[in-house]
Amino acid sequence: MNETEWKKILEAYSEANFLQSPAYGQMNEILGCKVVTDDFGGKGWALMVVRDAKRGRYLEIPCGPLCNYTDEANVQEIFAKIAETGRREKCVFVRVRPQLRAEEANLALLRRLGLKVAPMHLAAEHTVMLDLTRSEDELLADMRRQTRYEVRRAEKLGLYVTKGDSEADFKEFHAAQVATARRQGFVPPSEKVLMAEREAFRGNIWIYKVLTPERAPVAYGLIIRGGREGDYYEAASTDLNRKLPGAYALLWRVIQDLKKAGVERFNLWGIAPPRQPDHRYAGVTTFKTGFGGEVVEFVPAHDLVLSRMGYLKDFVVEAARRKRRHL
Repeated sequence: MNETEWKKILEAYSEANFLQSPAYGQMNEILGCKVVTDDFGGKGWALMVVRDAKRGRYLEIPCGPLCNYTDEANVQEIFAKIAETGRREKCVFVRVRPQLRAEEANLALLRRLGLKVAPMHLAAEHTVMLDLTRSEDELLADMRRQTRYEVRRAEKLGLYVTKGDSEADFKEFHAAQVATARRQGFVPPSEKVLMAEREAFRGNIWIYKVLTPERAPVAYGLIIRGGREGDYYEAASTDLNRKLPGAYALLWRVIQDLKKAGVERFNLWGIAPPRQPDHRYAGVTTFKTGFGGEVVEFVPAHDLVLSRMGYLKDFVVEAARRKRRHL
């Protein structure tokens, strides 16, 4: 698929983000994965990645497929073709996470399609979306009072933000994220994955870095732009971020930059579900929701089982992993 075709898809499906873009397909091909695309005769769109896991091969469709979900007959046809693709690629199951709100009507539709809730997530299901068509004054007014205070305090302290996409920028970010992961107990992406993202999304991916006046790093963010959306996809910090408002300065600068570029919405990419204080994202939820915007809950990832025996093994392994990681 070329950029002209991608622009047509974006015109038809405004909800599309970078996970269904040509660049995401290229990134996965760099990493050695097979990528399959299908427009279902002009009735939808899906970028599908074949994942080879020890527990079984599966087909992954993050933030897709894109189609008119109010036309159930068309949706049935699309998922039948997706199942055919999965069987052709010798997959045990297909995992999807459509861009649908977690409303009962949508969940019932997925059940009628023969899908079941997956044991692991696929793309952020709970997130905060900022409307970047609003003015900066409106965005500031919509923030929590403490968040607005921290944004202004960062300016008074002389914290400043840089933006880059060089190999050195990505290597520095990786080192910072490894250190952050060690402190906070999560598994960071490998340097190989980050470099593949850099190569594939060139021109639409940046490392933002917050520095003190003495040039000591405080916080980092990996931002990806795709379609009408910008995404706060990965983050890292140093010990200085515990006492300095580095992350606040970073997000405010990203918001300003995305607005200038004409991006319509900013996805802060991952908060804890309601009433789950032990969730891995519980610590960042207060921070992200402080920027205002809309708290959005998408349907959870769902699986279309193609081989029952093979899927049972995968389900048991992933359910245990999710519990262990507090997801």
